[in-house]
Amino acid sequence: MKRFRIVLIALVSVVLFSSCGYNKMVEMDEQVTASWAQVENVYQRRADLIPNLVNTVKGYAEHEQETLTGVIEARSKATSVNVDPTKLNAQSLQQFNQAQEGLSSALSKLMVVVERYPDLKANQNFLELQAQLEGTENRIAVERRKFNQTTQSYNAYIRKFPRVIYAGWFGFEKKTYFEAQQGAEQAPEVQF
Repeated sequence: MKRFRIVLIALVSVVLFSSCGYNKMVEMDEQVTASWAQVENVYQRRADLIPNLVNTVKGYAEHEQETLTGVIEARSKATSVNVDPTKLNAQSLQQFNQAQEGLSSALSKLMVVVERYPDLKANQNFLELQAQLEGTENRIAVERRKFNQTTQSYNAYIRKFPRVIYAGWFGFEKKTYFEAQQGAEQAPEVQF
């Protein structure tokens, strides 16, 4: 009789936990993590393009050292901010976003400097790097959108009844969205 109860409790537990959505919560949590990794991947791609861009500009605009140094420092800062995907919260995303915005600002200043050098604007290597950078900026926007969609699906899933109960038991918490900085609704003016 005692063995029968243990087996019955085990079977009931398996049925309850398999229907609680635990495995689905794990799967969706992993999707948010993978999506965040892809966001970081495209930001890293942008950071990897910058040394080539700076070196190309440096050959034409050696007396623009302050601007070039600003870009290099902003890149260093942006690549040093790492976000643990298991701890995606508003503060960590804000730090990441601020570092990336600093890099975007430095790149905008660099592009203004480029305007003063018509030979540089016609340089094939510079034009290719510029095209890659523009493509990367588009990829960043796409991956941030995908991250937010994945996060929305996860957040909605864990907040629905009865999964909200199980999510609390197993430590599944709401994830933070990637949000634009204030003023980002106004596109910066960068002329090439």
